[in-house]
Amino acid sequence: MLLKYPSASRRSVIAGLGALAATPAMAGICAKSRANLAPLQTAMAQGRFVAYQPTALKAIDGRLTHASDAAIHADLSVLRPYFDGLITYGVLAGAERIPDVAAALNFKSVIVGVWDPANEQEIENAIAAWKRNPKLVSGVSLGNEVVFGKRGTWRDLAKALSRTRARAPGLPLSVSEPFAQYLDRPDARLALAQMDFMLVNIHPIFEPWFKSAPPANWADFVVKVTALLAAAYCGPILVKETGVPSGPQSAGFSESRQAAFWRELEKRLAPGRMRAFAYLTAFDQPWRTTDFNPVPGPHPEEAHWGLFTEARRPKPIVAGLRKLDGY
Repeated sequence: MLLKYPSASRRSVIAGLGALAATPAMAGICAKSRANLAPLQTAMAQGRFVAYQPTALKAIDGRLTHASDAAIHADLSVLRPYFDGLITYGVLAGAERIPDVAAALNFKSVIVGVWDPANEQEIENAIAAWKRNPKLVSGVSLGNEVVFGKRGTWRDLAKALSRTRARAPGLPLSVSEPFAQYLDRPDARLALAQMDFMLVNIHPIFEPWFKSAPPANWADFVVKVTALLAAAYCGPILVKETGVPSGPQSAGFSESRQAAFWRELEKRLAPGRMRAFAYLTAFDQPWRTTDFNPVPGPHPEEAHWGLFTEARRPKPIVAGLRKLDGY
């Protein structure tokens, strides 16, 4: 989910930020949306998204545990005072029920994530969730870091977009990849030309200057990468993944540094109909330290991205969030 990016991205962003010129991979791409983007754009401008995986849903030895409606309801009840939008990662093992439970708790928008765009059951579940909740499901993301994780190609994603479009012509569609994949890969335009909106992952913690820079620089990096993408892609852009983990302390991470990043990003990237960001992620996921990772080596930070602990305890970042109206 949250991995290192190639140095080519740093060339574009750090050396050329002032110009914000379109890169060859994306120059001139203005996809003609085939779907109604108004609900998504309203949620981007007026709501607050968080990336969410149920606390009960884990990948253990390659197998998914099951998340019940009750477990999902317990998670979302904790999130609802602070968030009214969700971005999910899969639609199996109970996760297909997230929109239904979210509807009962009066969430305003859900972007349904499909982990494997080649899995017909996932595609069916995502479309069914949209049909059951047409006013709530504002889009579907076909895969998360499929290209970066070498689970597929841009051509595969373009085909998945086309197939899903044929089955659900009114449903806004996207994919989700690290920013460098969009900027540096010429074949990215195969999918970009079919995307109704962009979901992108931008992680300053994997940049070589991160540890010596203040939180303002971390947030500024996200803002400027988003601007670079917006200069080349004409659709709405939602930063799906960014952030700073709260641990481990041995790696220089802390709850206070996590909170400092989000406070700076809130000041620098005001939500709007064309650009916005989601908070990452709702809850800690300790099991992720042993999950598959295409980047070699240990990744202890994977356990600590949550705004809440796995036991649903809020971290300091949450104390600085204004509760939404009605809470």
